[in-house]
Amino acid sequence: MLETLNWIAAFLTLGTSIGLLLSRDWRWSLAILATQYLGVFWLVHSHWPISMAAVKLVTGWMVCAALATTLRGSIEQPASETAWPEGRLFRSLAGGLIALTTFALAQWTASWLSISLAVAWGSLLLMGMGLLHLGVTIQPLRVILGLLTLLAGFEIMYASVESSTLVAALLAVINLCLALAGAYLLSAHTMEDSK
Repeated sequence: MLETLNWIAAFLTLGTSIGLLLSRDWRWSLAILATQYLGVFWLVHSHWPISMAAVKLVTGWMVCAALATTLRGSIEQPASETAWPEGRLFRSLAGGLIALTTFALAQWTASWLSISLAVAWGSLLLMGMGLLHLGVTIQPLRVILGLLTLLAGFEIMYASVESSTLVAALLAVINLCLALAGAYLLSAHTMEDSK
């Protein structure tokens, strides 16, 4: 039963990471990111107690709230998608390639770390999608979302190796600092555009 729920969470991370890659509206992007943290919570919960795994969920939702508060009054211009690397078709194909590659790597990683295949795939998938997100965008919000996705994948993998409370707190602080830096960059970008 636990393994089935791990696979559901891994497929949830697949859907949300591709949704983040394709979404252009900041409201939908933050809602997808909040949903992604549900999958991260469950995959971390397979190695940590529920109280420590809940820290990941609450921190992720706080990150989404901080970014939403910053973006609430802004008007984001739609990104141009005329070039090939910016199109949704390219992003979908690249996301599918990342999903297949990380699944192949997850089998080796799962046996090497002695963890569930679903947990290894969910972790590698989020790290790969985060790197892909960082590679195809220069918009501040998209960069922050890519960094948060990359960090979420790292947190899943690290949770399978280390179960320290101090490490969980440190990773939560890193997430919150990244959200604050993103909020600052977004507000500075918005103020620069209004001049």
